[in-house]
Amino acid sequence: MARKIIKSKYFVEEDFVEVLAEVPEGGGSPLPVNEEMKVIGQPVARLDGYAKVSGTARYTFDINLPGLAHARTLRSPYAHARITSIDTTEADKMPGVLGIIHHQNVEQIPWYNNTSFLFDPHLRYVGDEVACVVAETEAMAVAALGQIKVGYEELPFVVDAAAAMKEDAPAVHEGGNIQGGKPSVYARGDFETGLAEADVVVEETFATQVEVHNPTEVHCSVVNWEGDRLTVWDSTQAIFSVRDTVADSLGLPASHVRVIKKYMGGGFGSKLTTGKYTVMAALLARKIGRPVRIALDREEMNLAVGNRPDSVQKLTVAARKDGTLSAMSHWSFGAVGAYPSGAACSWPFRTIYQCANVKTEEYSVFINAGPGRPFRAPGHVQGTFALESILDDVAEKLGLDPLDFRRKNHATTDQVMNLPYTSKKLLEAYDAGARAIGWERRRQVPGSDLGRFKRGIGVASQIWWGAGTPPAGCILKLNRDGSVRLIAGTQDIGTGTYTVMAQVAAEILEIPLDRIQVILGDTAVGPYCPLSGGSLTTPSVTPAVADAAQQMKEKLLSAAAAILEVPQGELEYSRGEIRHTGDAAKKKTITEILREMREQTLLTFGTRNANPEGYAINSFGAQFAEVEVDTLTGHVQVVKVVAAHDIGRPINRMTLENQFHGGILQGIGFALMEERVMDPQTGKVLTVNLHDYKMPTIMDMPEIEVIVVSEADTKISNVGAKGVGEPAMIPTPGAIANAVYNAIGVRLHSLPMTPDKVLRALAEKG
Repeated sequence: MARKIIKSKYFVEEDFVEVLAEVPEGGGSPLPVNEEMKVIGQPVARLDGYAKVSGTARYTFDINLPGLAHARTLRSPYAHARITSIDTTEADKMPGVLGIIHHQNVEQIPWYNNTSFLFDPHLRYVGDEVACVVAETEAMAVAALGQIKVGYEELPFVVDAAAAMKEDAPAVHEGGNIQGGKPSVYARGDFETGLAEADVVVEETFATQVEVHNPTEVHCSVVNWEGDRLTVWDSTQAIFSVRDTVADSLGLPASHVRVIKKYMGGGFGSKLTTGKYTVMAALLARKIGRPVRIALDREEMNLAVGNRPDSVQKLTVAARKDGTLSAMSHWSFGAVGAYPSGAACSWPFRTIYQCANVKTEEYSVFINAGPGRPFRAPGHVQGTFALESILDDVAEKLGLDPLDFRRKNHATTDQVMNLPYTSKKLLEAYDAGARAIGWERRRQVPGSDLGRFKRGIGVASQIWWGAGTPPAGCILKLNRDGSVRLIAGTQDIGTGTYTVMAQVAAEILEIPLDRIQVILGDTAVGPYCPLSGGSLTTPSVTPAVADAAQQMKEKLLSAAAAILEVPQGELEYSRGEIRHTGDAAKKKTITEILREMREQTLLTFGTRNANPEGYAINSFGAQFAEVEVDTLTGHVQVVKVVAAHDIGRPINRMTLENQFHGGILQGIGFALMEERVMDPQTGKVLTVNLHDYKMPTIMDMPEIEVIVVSEADTKISNVGAKGVGEPAMIPTPGAIANAVYNAIGVRLHSLPMTPDKVLRALAEKG
């Protein structure tokens, strides 16, 4: 088997270690298990479930250290301005105030890919950081903010991407408002030739809104210095990224920064990036010699810690009369906010369907608003909505069933890299989902349902990566009492990582789950693992767990062979016991082996294999939605969603369904109600709380049926799992949009599909 060298950095007991780990390339066969001890794929309750529902789980905000002080941030009231003066004299005199930092009294720490600073006198959106106050209580810090006197020179601003692209638009940055100075372009084949060969050509424009993450748990950090070493408790999806960014910002060795995160109340991508607030808290803690907590409020969450960029997408799709796609083009732009991010959304357009002639052109545009950040399948949700909508319209013009049209253009190889897939079961997903939703009930003539309440059924496909990646490591400690401790430098962001890791180890070692403890979320203890975003965690970390567990079995078999004085090949491992195949009296338990070895603990270090070369690794799926539209009020009710997906090997059926339920509900929010609203006259965000920013609740949850059509993808890893976080949401808005069209017979081209848009569309239809 081919092998790759993977460079990994991690902490073990506070020592910074750099390792060159030799890991096998490709997955190979799944590791053998005792079928009677099978727990992978079962609906196992979360190991941390009781701690969360009982209130005993300690989140970042719950960290309360002796002498803890509290910090709050002063933010720009203007969409675009320069600070001309700042006076903290009165604020410094306020009761309880311990320190104030701003651009004049701290060093310039580069931020946003060197386009700004931690405190920049050039402010580019309402919410940009001006100063930070630390005080005895949070209320005292808030009161002091109001006493800081700041002089501002107001500057022209722009909060609309289309306006920002004009030559005379106010410049957010000196280089202009197009990020990188030019669009991102892609082409294959000859679009014009494909267009000329077509029998049907459809051109449509679609738009999607800015969506804000709004997790239940706000962004929060607690920091504490011990000499020149810093400990950070942070609500983050990437403990090692926070460690490195904080260390770089403060000029520290990475070994002097420890980041801890045990529980999280949601992030969805907003917590993949180190917050300015964490570094500000560290500076203040060093200044006053006390630990500091900084927590954002809901308004700050809606202003300053990221969003899904909006999009305007102009699509052209051409097809022959037999249903074959002959040419496709995608032109789009979107607002990334005031600092570098990405608004591209054409990847599904390029990849999911077979088409020889494709071109795309995309613009990421600066505006005077909060910066964009990854948000559960960045780009794919916006792009899939537009692509799947126009495909239904092309199918209708061809007189084809939308599902048959998708089957006709099913791609058997990756369209961009021209590589075979390690596995792909999208056709099986179409078949299973269609049966479950009752596709035959779909209205053949859209809008033909009679009466005030009209029902419709729609479908949309999805493609995502979800392969996982090295380096990812896991330390497995087997104790003399037969218990196991798994230690990894990953983080559970609420998706069940503690549980799936334990399941993999329990199945391979054939021991009960309650004998396994999982330690995560600490850079000073666990070996390096990648960030938890992009559906990476389970497919990255569980193979390392499996590797460590299999190594432990081999170590126990080797030790038992020496103790029993028999060849290792004559021994078998079963349920934590090793027996001789020909002499039942010759056997040893795990505990007996460790005792006779005079060991308290045995250690193994597992690694995640490199992904195989020469393949594309993707997850696939189809979601089917049934909706009911009230033509009197314009209200859209999602009645049922069927999610049929190829996501490799399911590890925990219960947490898998949790992911789909959450992703589908989030997709409903994007399709029907969520939207950041800004005042174009002032550049202020008007939806800064959970009253004005509409999000779906449990009352909006439809019936959901989850169908997994895949098994282990043995080419990618010894576990064969792909990620499900992003796939759960990607096709939902597109499926709902197509169901709405099927119900009312008129296409809505912009999200969210709010009642006023539905009524306007019905009125225009007549």
